[in-house]
Amino acid sequence: MPERQNVSKADDIEASSAPLMEHLIELRTRLIWSLAGFFGAFLICFFFAKGIFNFLVVPYQIAVQWAGISDRGVELIYTAPQEFFFTQVKIGAFGGFFLAFPIIAVQIYKFVAPGLYREEKSAFLPFLVATPLLFILGASLVYYFFTPMVMWFFLSMEQSGAVPGQAAIQLLPRVSEYLSLIMGLIFAFGMVFQLPVVTSLLVRAGMVSTQTLIDKRKWAIVLAFVAAAILTPPDPLSQIGLAIPTILLYEVSIITARMIERRRAERLSASEASTDSVS
Repeated sequence: MPERQNVSKADDIEASSAPLMEHLIELRTRLIWSLAGFFGAFLICFFFAKGIFNFLVVPYQIAVQWAGISDRGVELIYTAPQEFFFTQVKIGAFGGFFLAFPIIAVQIYKFVAPGLYREEKSAFLPFLVATPLLFILGASLVYYFFTPMVMWFFLSMEQSGAVPGQAAIQLLPRVSEYLSLIMGLIFAFGMVFQLPVVTSLLVRAGMVSTQTLIDKRKWAIVLAFVAAAILTPPDPLSQIGLAIPTILLYEVSIITARMIERRRAERLSASEASTDSVS
């Protein structure tokens, strides 16, 4: 009898370890596909790094036009021999991640999907689509409006040196610092624009309610300005420019949460009505 019990326990252990190995193999496969997609996208973006950087300089050119010094042109510098090379590597990494995000998102979905019910899958897909779209919306706001406004603010501090006793002070951004600035702003706005997605997921999971979001609105406004102070350059235009969209997105999150709860209540009442009719 003890031998049979030991054999059955060993069989149970082997049976329980089999699903774990399958999950690990599946995880390895998804990671390989994600890394391969990122590496391929990195090579593409690194090859076109100069063109991408010129594209990212366009907001600075817009700011120069706003400042009324377009006749001077746009000039950026690098002060170390390897600086522009590593700037191109960063462009390849940032651009590679953005370009490979659809591949990575699909791999995440394929890994998670087998453990989801059909209703959960149908609920998960809209968020998978909304995430990159909202990120692109935030990045577009940075590119077409926010970065030109910030650079115009910095250009306004220049001194021509035409006045006697006044030193000539001209803005000559380093390529690495300009890239860090614009990519930091794109990342900050892209993450902030995910607020409706995150709150909707929390509401669907039952972790947050609409009333909770309404009650915490004052704290959300304070946190919006704190986050803006941390994520943006230390000038008031940048901080207000990020805080206001964050507050507006919080209000959008409340509206979305109310819609989700209303649909949940309608489905619950419909299921109760069908149960009563059957009984």
